[in-house]
Amino acid sequence: MHLRAQDNPRCVRAYFVTALVLAATAHAPAQVSLRTAVELAQQNSSTVRLAGADVAKARASLSETRDAFVPSITFGSGLPAFPEIGFTGNLPTIWDATVQSMVFSIPQIRYMQAARRGVQAALLNQKEAREQVALDTSLAYVELDTVDSELDATRQQESYAVRLVEIEHQRTDAGVDPLSELLQDQLIAAQLKLKRLHLETRAATLAKQLATLTGLPAGSIIPDHASIPEIPAVTADETPRSTPGLEAAEMVAQSKARAAKGDQERVWFPQVAFGAIYNRNTTLLNNINQYYNHVLPTNNLSSGFNIQLPLFDVEVHAKSRESAADALRAKVEAEQAQQQNNLQIAELTSSLRELDAQAEVASLKQQIAGEQLKSVMTELELGNGAGDGQGAPPQANPTAEQKARIDERQKYVDALDAGLDLSKARLNLLRALGHMQDWLDELHTK
Repeated sequence: MHLRAQDNPRCVRAYFVTALVLAATAHAPAQVSLRTAVELAQQNSSTVRLAGADVAKARASLSETRDAFVPSITFGSGLPAFPEIGFTGNLPTIWDATVQSMVFSIPQIRYMQAARRGVQAALLNQKEAREQVALDTSLAYVELDTVDSELDATRQQESYAVRLVEIEHQRTDAGVDPLSELLQDQLIAAQLKLKRLHLETRAATLAKQLATLTGLPAGSIIPDHASIPEIPAVTADETPRSTPGLEAAEMVAQSKARAAKGDQERVWFPQVAFGAIYNRNTTLLNNINQYYNHVLPTNNLSSGFNIQLPLFDVEVHAKSRESAADALRAKVEAEQAQQQNNLQIAELTSSLRELDAQAEVASLKQQIAGEQLKSVMTELELGNGAGDGQGAPPQANPTAEQKARIDERQKYVDALDAGLDLSKARLNLLRALGHMQDWLDELHTK
């Protein structure tokens, strides 16, 4: 059965990513969704790859502790280079085989338990690394999308400022306004130019940061605003979940504790091992039979159990004290990580209330500026209705329109800034509360 690419979502996804990489290789800017940026960043992240190596190492360590109970078989072979003379004390063997395995060891069981928790800790650290990369990418992506919008608004402000200076030039030359008004408008234009340059620098920095995260060339990513899900307004009142990092720290503490218990039990509990040896003897190139009452047997097999009971071992005692100290340190570090996370949640919750209020104020100011712009436009078209009599308020002049447009765009930029700060705080709180996976699941629906 032939499967078309459009019938397989994975194929479509693979083709899309391949096309995106090819376009980026050609340094052609392309619109990239937040989901794609996060996935590329997780694949490209050296931190995630290092965490993957730690997982492989932890699994190998677990296998090593379990394999102590699996019989190991060793083969050997050797023939004398020259005929032997006299009694050498060694049995002449063509080949031999040795089988060894541990049969009973309570400390070894503790080491296996410690290794299992080590694997769980490595997997949690890998998940933690992926979530951190997703957070860093999301923050940079959302900020770049906001800065691009601010840059568009600032360029509009610049065009209004140019028109404002032109009008003021004419009014100054005609003697209607003093020179100070022209200088003030020129200052507004210069400040807007400086602001545009600052935003362009910030956009370039964010583009470089995203390029480093995703592995794509700088400047090849254009944010897709529609791909950004709404960030939920979480609060500390919601039931917090343990983050992968905190769970990993707890697993490390448990692993250290199990290893310490194993080292402590080595002082008191015996260990039982099994061994078997087979020798295939030969009388070639030797006269070994002259030195024994009986002919040297060809096949020789011995087996038995080796029981070791510790009576006095200073090194084992010192090792148990060392591992106990490591276990205590790991436990304290896990508690410290939990306390730091709780403190971060409290700080973010406090700042969120202020940022939410600031965003509301900025939004209202933007709406007011928009209404004021409409009033100025209406007044320029119809007049203010006060007439030209003595004491009547002056009619709006053409400079008022440009200033109102500049002010409206400025309030729009301020609202974007306030919204960006609020979004950053919410994403960081999501991470601290252990709800980052909810955000990643939301990305996959886009």
